[in-house]
Amino acid sequence: MITLRGRAFAKLEAESGRTGTLTKVDANVGEEKSTVEGYGETTSGVSLTDAGVIVSGGRGTSNNPALEAPGDMSDEEAEVWRAQQGFALIGDLAKTLGAAVGASRAAVDANYIPYANQVGQTGKVVSPDLYIANGISGAIQHLAGMRNSKIIVAINKDADAPIFKKARYGVVGDLHQIVPALTEAMKAKLGK
Repeated sequence: MITLRGRAFAKLEAESGRTGTLTKVDANVGEEKSTVEGYGETTSGVSLTDAGVIVSGGRGTSNNPALEAPGDMSDEEAEVWRAQQGFALIGDLAKTLGAAVGASRAAVDANYIPYANQVGQTGKVVSPDLYIANGISGAIQHLAGMRNSKIIVAINKDADAPIFKKARYGVVGDLHQIVPALTEAMKAKLGK
């Protein structure tokens, strides 16, 4: 038996002359141990695995010193609140581009965004035409999930972040300033 994640490999061209043999095997699964009542995935907008463009965010989404969280929050709640503001910027860019929103495992583990958005070894494996990584350092597990992206753009404050080694284009700077400017430029370019 073999299982593969969707889009883990590039699609091959069909060869009409190929043949194969099907072998029927009776499965002896024994007594039923559990039942799946239902399965669903909460998504908004474009499917992450099928997207041609993905705009992702990482831990850097919470690093906006200009943003002051409401005073009644704990430090952890304030960090999540700041990250949600950062992901709102990423969402605006994604909406402008007709893209899906992705995230690093670090962002998901910190409760910045739901697991359904996670790209990486323990999340979704994607291969879009364009992958924009915002505030993502480039851990090997994340890179494993998006390495087949045709064009990778990285935006990160840390010029030494590993993501820049994989990116075709890199911008060293604060995503909280760059992403809104990029969104406005794309809206103007696309007439939105």
